[in-house]
Amino acid sequence: QVQLVESGGGLVQAGGSLRLSCEASGRTFSIGAMAWFRQAPGKEREFVAGLRWNFGSTSYADSVKGRFTISRNYVNNTLYLQMNSLQPEDTAVYSCALGGVNGVFTAASRYAYWGQGTQVTVSS
Repeated sequence: QVQLVESGGGLVQAGGSLRLSCEASGRTFSIGAMAWFRQAPGKEREFVAGLRWNFGSTSYADSVKGRFTISRNYVNNTLYLQMNSLQPEDTAVYSCALGGVNGVFTAASRYAYWGQGTQVTVSS
């Protein structure tokens, strides 16, 4: 089993920044990839960014390219999402996800473990 705990969400004005963290514990030797997803009210959950755990290669949704950066601390099994130039349309619950396969997938079904989510609200 793997446990994921997110932190770092909050309220920020448009143009501001936030950094989300996701700490993984448990059977972390099985990590193939980790990712961030988000879900806004009334919308489907969508892929934001992902990272191949051992190689560090990354992938981003077009809507966040150039503004968000995903990274990881390999030693303490923590995933980060640095979010800059935030806009009201970025408002959502952000969740981290972990999969055992060594590849970044945009489909939520490819990830076996999920955190509880953290709210990000961007005011205009």
